[in-house]
Amino acid sequence: MSRLFQPLQQRGLVLRNRIAVSPMCQYSSVDGMPGDWHLVHLGSRAVGGAAVVFTEASAVSPEGRISPEDAGIWNDAQAEAWARIARFIDGQGAVPAMQLAHAGRKASTFAPWRGSGEVPVGEGGWQTVAPSALRFDEDYPLPAALDADGIARVVADYRAAAVRAHEAGFRIVEIHAAHGYLLHEFLSPLSNRREDAYGGGFEGRTRLLRETIAAVREAWPESLPLWLRISATDWVDGGWDIEQSVEVSRVAASLGVDLVDVSSGGLDPRQQIATGPGYQVPFAARIRRGAGVATGAVGMITAPEQAEAILARDDADMVLLAREFLRDPYFPRRAARALDVEPQAPAQYLRAW
Repeated sequence: MSRLFQPLQQRGLVLRNRIAVSPMCQYSSVDGMPGDWHLVHLGSRAVGGAAVVFTEASAVSPEGRISPEDAGIWNDAQAEAWARIARFIDGQGAVPAMQLAHAGRKASTFAPWRGSGEVPVGEGGWQTVAPSALRFDEDYPLPAALDADGIARVVADYRAAAVRAHEAGFRIVEIHAAHGYLLHEFLSPLSNRREDAYGGGFEGRTRLLRETIAAVREAWPESLPLWLRISATDWVDGGWDIEQSVEVSRVAASLGVDLVDVSSGGLDPRQQIATGPGYQVPFAARIRRGAGVATGAVGMITAPEQAEAILARDDADMVLLAREFLRDPYFPRRAARALDVEPQAPAQYLRAW
């Protein structure tokens, strides 16, 4: 059997194949509410045959949004709006999944097609927060350093968001600790200059992530998987790196994380990324072998044969696609044909197969 189409069991879930729709911001919400766009966008990829369909990075608090147009999960009205989307995804045989996020110092910025940099308060922006009062870049907001009460609120917000996600019908949640957002900012010595218990060495810089994982795992049903997305490296000398990623993944697994979704970069504009097809796969392989935890590979995975080879080498347990799913919502159907696997189309589409 094709490895790409081999089911994968995670706790009480059986994923129908090894293909997931990676979280992709849509910048199409008002007051954090998902709408018809999200239903059609995510629903079409569930119809297309993916095993797991992730929401975009869904903010755990209003100030955790990347842009004013980001979706959220910080109140019950948002959870209710997400529920119909989760029901539709589930009805197509895919697992509805939600990425829980806080943008930290990269919050209060414009949607890509509206410009770049800081959204002024008068235009819907807000005060951002971070481990230290350091801008991401010169045109980004100056964040306020979180105090002890602020850190406790972040952990509580993640926990409450996980509860709402479960009530809305999601069956995987992923904690977003990558791409230069808040939890990643605490991990990296480039952005975390604190001198208290949440800074300094590896133990201090990973403390907020450890507390967040523990809080979410406690609130999330034991029978359902918890995933974690990390940036394996900052691609900047002196920053977060693969060795620390292996160690934090080992710790995360001991706290109840079932899969580490391995990306990279996003923390520092000085990053020098050596891109190319599957350029992040070696990080997923290194973490899988070094930390003894299931991993997901993501980044310039575009061809069925490429995805199959990643799994056949045991470099990862899942492949997550983003831009390829924007180009082709039915990538799994195309992959099935390419790998000589019988596609499982919805009944409404069988006459085409």
